[in-house]
Amino acid sequence: MGLKSFVEVHPDSHFPIQNLPYGVFRPQPGSEPRPGVAIGEYVLDLSVIAAHGTFDGPILKGSDCFNQPNLNKFLAMGRPAWKEARAAIQNLLSSTEPKLRDNASLRQIALAPVGQVEMLLPIAIGDYTDFFSSMHHAKNCGTIFRGPENPIPANWFHIPIAYHGRASSVVISGTDIVRPRGQGHPHGGSPYFGPSVKLDFELEMAAIVGPGNELGKPIDVNKAADHIFGLVLMNDWSARDIQAWEYVPLGPFLGKSFGTTVSPWIVTLDALEPFACDAPKQDPQPLPYLAEKISKNYDISLEVRIKPTGEENSHVVTKSNFKHLYWTVTQQLAHHTINGCNLRPGDLLGTGTISGPEPESYGCLLELTWNGQKQLSLGGTTRKFLEDGDEVVITGCSKGNGYNVGFGTCSGKILPSPI
Repeated sequence: MGLKSFVEVHPDSHFPIQNLPYGVFRPQPGSEPRPGVAIGEYVLDLSVIAAHGTFDGPILKGSDCFNQPNLNKFLAMGRPAWKEARAAIQNLLSSTEPKLRDNASLRQIALAPVGQVEMLLPIAIGDYTDFFSSMHHAKNCGTIFRGPENPIPANWFHIPIAYHGRASSVVISGTDIVRPRGQGHPHGGSPYFGPSVKLDFELEMAAIVGPGNELGKPIDVNKAADHIFGLVLMNDWSARDIQAWEYVPLGPFLGKSFGTTVSPWIVTLDALEPFACDAPKQDPQPLPYLAEKISKNYDISLEVRIKPTGEENSHVVTKSNFKHLYWTVTQQLAHHTINGCNLRPGDLLGTGTISGPEPESYGCLLELTWNGQKQLSLGGTTRKFLEDGDEVVITGCSKGNGYNVGFGTCSGKILPSPI
């Protein structure tokens, strides 16, 4: 296994010393938010260990980036700072380093049981963009809405399609989602108006932007990874009936902007590097500004469970993998900036629904029930779309040699519309 921590970590844990994902938490109700790192069943308070001189390298020494209510300042410092911090934290938590291991009073204030803290959004999100990067999802949606003759528009194979989302309604895992109201397709006369009857989850991940770029200066696709701090799990909830009525001609709006859930822990690209794999072959070849010298995805197993309202048990409804994405996150970022658009630290770039090639790997109920034409079995009950009280839980994990690098959970429960 190699590197080992003095903190006891269960073999099934998502958070061994090989991971060290970043989040923001409150140790007690009403206390100031501060950055932390997950290790086993604990959160390491970065503000505490910074005050005790852990970060003494040339970049981080004297910095107040870990005395902030979010991670944006740290993100803006770039990959050299991220690597310096990772090395310092791994050393501090290693089984051979006595500084924290043998200091009971420091451990008492630096390590908080994760079950006793409040996790918060780890970043201040200035902008949120959602892509449409899974070929299997694009094909299934096109077949449902346009028929099987030409399900994927020709432009999809040339550009990473995206829309600008609503940053204000991005919420942390565990936040309830109120069923949205809006208009749906007319049945005879006027459009339907009321609570959505086709509420859906979307299995996604999202890239967290680190250093941005100046307005008018695109980011080279082969340098794009230096502008991505890490990944989170994401559920971009969708009201399919509202979305279907409104999206022509300008795209998603009220059908998507009522809520987007992200997991609390950002897993860095450095932690994911052992799980890098070849991205799918792209045909036709992308234009030169999207052509990568090394085109890679990550082998991250993804799972969605639904716990139906009133039931104790949850049920697996899909198993997919991040490696199924056709457009890579680095291509997504480079395309986002090719027109000169400036990204900023903390911006959120969603992948779009991550569907695999098989029916059991489809990433949303729209595909799993073929837009409500089929019933999805959940133990003793069935679903076409989400009902009030249903809870959706997304997990993601990469399996290493004797350890996991995981993301924890991304969950949300549906509350009824107020009217």
